[in-house]
Amino acid sequence: MKIAMITLGCKTNQSDAASLAAELTARGHRVVPSPQAAEVTIIHTCTVTQKTDYQSRQLIRRTATRNPEGQIIVTGCYAQVSPEALQAIAGVNYVIGVAERGRIPELLRSGEKPEGVHILSSPVEKQRAFEEWRLPRYADRTRAFLKVQDGCNSFCSYCIVPYARGRNRSLPLERVVSQARELSAQGYQEVVLTGIHLGTYGEDLLPSQSLLTLLQALEGEKGNFRLRLSSLEPVEFNPPLVAFLARSSMICPHFHIPLQNGDDRILKRMNRNYSAAFFSDLVNGLARSIPRVAIGADVIGGFPGEDESSFQNTLNLIEQLPISYLHVFPFSRRKGTPAAAFPAQVPSPVTRGRCQALRELGEKKRERFYRSCLGQRVKVLVESKRDRESGLLKGFSPNYIPVLLPGGEELMNREVEAEIIEVRDGKVFGKTR
Repeated sequence: MKIAMITLGCKTNQSDAASLAAELTARGHRVVPSPQAAEVTIIHTCTVTQKTDYQSRQLIRRTATRNPEGQIIVTGCYAQVSPEALQAIAGVNYVIGVAERGRIPELLRSGEKPEGVHILSSPVEKQRAFEEWRLPRYADRTRAFLKVQDGCNSFCSYCIVPYARGRNRSLPLERVVSQARELSAQGYQEVVLTGIHLGTYGEDLLPSQSLLTLLQALEGEKGNFRLRLSSLEPVEFNPPLVAFLARSSMICPHFHIPLQNGDDRILKRMNRNYSAAFFSDLVNGLARSIPRVAIGADVIGGFPGEDESSFQNTLNLIEQLPISYLHVFPFSRRKGTPAAAFPAQVPSPVTRGRCQALRELGEKKRERFYRSCLGQRVKVLVESKRDRESGLLKGFSPNYIPVLLPGGEELMNREVEAEIIEVRDGKVFGKTR
């Protein structure tokens, strides 16, 4: 069958979708780029905010309108927590929860479009074993996401993810090493370790492991690829891990660390387990220990109880820290989370204004970071597609700077040495030797 895949959300969702695509391809199906040409469209949804819920619903409706004869299978986090909302959308054939995604290949064996809508869902919180799928494949053959952990035990007061993904569970260490080795053999130059709560890797295994022991094992492989880490929580940067990151020759000096708020009172209401001072010490320490490090941060605007003073504390903290960029989110009331019922909800216009101020600060930080790298020589992993606007080659440095370069196709999927020569209109330009 011709199958299209549409994926919203995080790198973990992208890894799940790529693994499913690899499994379907191995069973003789063909993955096509357009839902309009597909017999089946599989939509991996996200539910982290109300906006992503809306985007998921719009994607489903658009797909059903453009290809009314095709099947639509909806899976992912939104399908897990709100299957009834998706069941009600015309054109949907299956709504499949996170714990049931492994059944999708079998559902497609007959090739027939089912009558009505079918919900396949079970409580994901009961799942304790890491569900290992076929190793993912990615079309550009430059960077691969490798999911090594799933679930979260933290239950921040605003977050729906533990209810959508279940409890912390990890892929055994030897399997991670084996899969990383296989991805390298397939030609991927960069492997991104992903997870819902990556820093808790190995805590559920017997015997228990840690992210540090995993990284040490991967470094010992001396593979022909570089490693990038997805988001890590502040308290998970313990001194042994930081010391290892500082001396590693394989791990990219780029860390995404959720801040969420810079006011201690709000952090406590969020059920975050650190203070603004702790976060400040961590970021400054990383900047001192790791040359040219890029540090990104998540931040939420308009959390219940956030007044002008607490918001200003957030702005002041970010301004004074060597943060390279921000991901800004407006607070989203997620049914079933404690924060949805908190008093002192911030009016939407105020939230929008605060998020706009944070985004503007984030752009200033990004520009400042890019300009601090002018004249530096960096290794750029060139991707397999050119920049659409300029026609130049594009790729990322280890510290996550997107660099545009002149050159021919022979440089694609290669790491080349380049000098950063210009920052213009938010873009970074370089030249090769």
